[in-house]
Amino acid sequence: MSTNKIRLSVLDQSPVRKGVTAEQAVQETIALAKYTDELGYTRFWVSEHHNTGALAGSTPEVLMAYLASQTKNIRIGSGGVMMPNHSALKVAENFRMLEALAPGRIDLGMGRAPGTDRLTASVLNPSNQFREQDFIEQLYDLRNYFHDTGEPGTSVGKIRAIPQVQTVPDMWLLSSSGQSGLFAAHFGMGLSFAHFINPLGGPEAVKLYRERFQPSDDMKHEQASVAIFVFCSEDEEKIRRHQALMDYRFTQFEKGAGIKPVGYEDIKDVEYTGQELERIRYNRARVVTGTPGEIKLKLKWLAEDYKVDEIIAVTITENFEDRLTSYRLLAEQFELER
Repeated sequence: MSTNKIRLSVLDQSPVRKGVTAEQAVQETIALAKYTDELGYTRFWVSEHHNTGALAGSTPEVLMAYLASQTKNIRIGSGGVMMPNHSALKVAENFRMLEALAPGRIDLGMGRAPGTDRLTASVLNPSNQFREQDFIEQLYDLRNYFHDTGEPGTSVGKIRAIPQVQTVPDMWLLSSSGQSGLFAAHFGMGLSFAHFINPLGGPEAVKLYRERFQPSDDMKHEQASVAIFVFCSEDEEKIRRHQALMDYRFTQFEKGAGIKPVGYEDIKDVEYTGQELERIRYNRARVVTGTPGEIKLKLKWLAEDYKVDEIIAVTITENFEDRLTSYRLLAEQFELER
């Protein structure tokens, strides 16, 4: 696939920065959606995370409804709905309603992880068995609910997802291991590989997805993208500080300390063990940072490696203005236009 013209999209987790409330974090997500819509980004996805105070994005379908009303062209989606937490019928009804509100502009990105710890997941859905087969059955049911094609006599055949709208959201599976890529190929759905979670094996997973893709009524040709942490700035010192903060966040998360809002001044003097430095080197492959020219080159290499023409940028910064600036510089480098 040619990567001469790369499309850019956004995955936003509504990060709660140090000194900022959750309400402010959500308002920043809304402002960013409006801004990236104006800049010419292709889609704006919001996440589902639970039981973590550093990320305010817990209900993508609720936030999406408002974002769709505040934007004009950009596709609004979930990155993603964590299917083990939900019934297929409820997801179908949520997204049919979203299609009624913004026809042809909705993406349903789905994951098979709960987006939280096991205890929280068990409370969200007490019947969750964390079985792969359950996820596969949900995908079958979801497709039947969207098209009213449930087998006669079965519960899916007897129940209609309301409202009965004419359009269907674009369906994507999110993957950080490759397994969901095989499911996406089988069901004829899009695939987005989470390089920002796992920097290994992505190109191979996307290649296998393309080879095994079976066209569906909803998606005639395979669609693939790669999501990665990105920070672009014209200020070298800001780039250095951002990388230091990302190093710290990854290290704390891997220690089981969770993600806490911190600033550079809080972590500038932290010293790491040899083992932690080794993990930092590994985790830096999940992040692309640099000046505008450097970023363009690095992202083009990434797109070529994956053989995709769409990159989803995930940007968490200490200051909101730096987040806006990073997305603007990216748009300028790739000559996005609306």
